[in-house]
Amino acid sequence: MSFLKSSPTLKERRKCMSTSLLYHGFGIYGYQYVRTFYRHGAIWFKIKKDRLSLRCPVCNSWKLILRGSISRLFRALPIGKKPVFVECPIQRVECRTCGIIRQVKISFANERRSYTKAFERYALERSKHMTISDVANHLGISWDTIKDIQKRYLKRRFSRPKLNKLSLIAIDEISIGRGHRYLTVVLDLKTGAVVFVGDGRGVASLKPFWRRLNACNACIEAVAMDMSPAYISAVKENLPDAAIVFDQFHIVKIFNDKLAELRRSLQRDAEDSSQQKVLKGTRWLLLKNPDNLKEQLNEHQRLQAALELNKPLATAYYMKEDLRLIWNQKNKAAAESCLTDWIERAKISEIRILKDMADSIEKHKEGILAYYDFPISTGPLEGTNNKIKTLQRQAYGFRDMEFFKLKIYALHLTKYALTG
Repeated sequence: MSFLKSSPTLKERRKCMSTSLLYHGFGIYGYQYVRTFYRHGAIWFKIKKDRLSLRCPVCNSWKLILRGSISRLFRALPIGKKPVFVECPIQRVECRTCGIIRQVKISFANERRSYTKAFERYALERSKHMTISDVANHLGISWDTIKDIQKRYLKRRFSRPKLNKLSLIAIDEISIGRGHRYLTVVLDLKTGAVVFVGDGRGVASLKPFWRRLNACNACIEAVAMDMSPAYISAVKENLPDAAIVFDQFHIVKIFNDKLAELRRSLQRDAEDSSQQKVLKGTRWLLLKNPDNLKEQLNEHQRLQAALELNKPLATAYYMKEDLRLIWNQKNKAAAESCLTDWIERAKISEIRILKDMADSIEKHKEGILAYYDFPISTGPLEGTNNKIKTLQRQAYGFRDMEFFKLKIYALHLTKYALTG
């Protein structure tokens, strides 16, 4: 005698299809579909945990006594423009094996969260291309919820950047907000990733970095920085074998500031108004690369007129251009010869700003020439600092400094919008 298995009913087929949708569409498995309904323009799925699949959250035993349940609502992935909610009773159980009384674990959502893991991943994916405000508006949830999702993700990934593979780094400070508030930033020059953000500036701000660096036995070959005495002493003390490379752009900037100061004093002390008129508005012409002067604006003629008017100004200007050549030599020996010649000419010029600059460059000669052993600079870090300032402006300042630092650590992975 043969028995024919009856075909599943329409209700059973729908239930099976909806359970499959929960798994493939929303990442929810191990739960039974109950029903779907619509409320306030949203789609609601009601699900439940199968009694036989309940386990003790501590010892994983199946020998349980049911102690009631509480219904919880979770935000799930949207369907088109429709928000989706999942309603599920969370069972409280008493374990006969270990004696604990506790709610069972929820596999599709993290503890104390009102959204599913799939929803969290979706929000993070959107955050790569959208601001916090845009993601919040797109998903119809609060700004704080998206910030919380981002912060927990960033903490998991960037709270302790790995330092063991560091070899070339750059150190610089950045001013944030008002009140002379600073952060000290350390950049991995090989990957472009920020590996440390310290509060304040100077020696104390780097102490946590040195402790972590010593613990992981990293081998730092060279450090790019400006000529800050605090950073120099800190690096020499903590990385005695590392080469210090003074950033060429910082050195040229220092000279440019002195050149601008000389122009102001000459304009102020000019004997007649015609001389003042010639010098007025020439600051940017003096600081510009000669190749970038615009003929249509008569910038060459205006610059030449200012230089012909005053010999010390002309001398300082041409010395500024010669200073740039130090980093364009064929090798270190040629650069050293060029640098020594520049220092000697500056000292005999009898121009105060040149003599002061010569003394400073002579004092830091080794770090300037170290560029030819390690052709690195703080340029990439300057670019990162500009991103940090943009990050701060878009967020109108950060009240949560921990979140701000985590966003800085993730800057090298950011493609579009930063925050907001």
